[in-house]
Amino acid sequence: MASIIVQVVVILMDVMAFGLGVAAEQRRSKATVTPDSAKEYDYCVYDSDIATGYGVGALLLLAAAQVVLMTASRCFCCGRGLKPGGSRACALILFLFTWVTFLIAEACLLAGSVRNAYHTRYRGIFNGDPLSCETVRKGVFAAGAAFTFFTAILGEVYYLSYSKSRDAAGGAPYGGSSIGMGPYN
Repeated sequence: MASIIVQVVVILMDVMAFGLGVAAEQRRSKATVTPDSAKEYDYCVYDSDIATGYGVGALLLLAAAQVVLMTASRCFCCGRGLKPGGSRACALILFLFTWVTFLIAEACLLAGSVRNAYHTRYRGIFNGDPLSCETVRKGVFAAGAAFTFFTAILGEVYYLSYSKSRDAAGGAPYGGSSIGMGPYN
């Protein structure tokens, strides 16, 4: 039977990661071009940089949830064998899709956090090229949050399918010992 504690811990971490990803999208840095007092050059003034922290927090929570899930299921490849059948096939497919969505979510959250932390320095000196203040594109953190949500759903269904196949296999691994031991007289 699937462990309720594992399911609750994983879903809580995934929901918190999703919330932080959405918050990072809402609070991503915005910049304005501001001339200096002598009007010789322009520079970028950025507002709050909190989205970077939210993105990194979401990244770490999602990674922790994945570690808990893979540890509980022994990463699908270690531990005792699973009963062949639909549950094992479904668990294998879900295992692969969980990892794909996890890697996409992590890449989006990492790229968004790094890009949000990057601030353009002084450019546009003496009326040169117009200054472009670099900011993270709209939707990068949202994509990370969406894939975090997909990872949460797929991870929970994977764990249930894995547990069903593991429980159906029953007994000791590989048949185990079938000799009963009696009391010593």
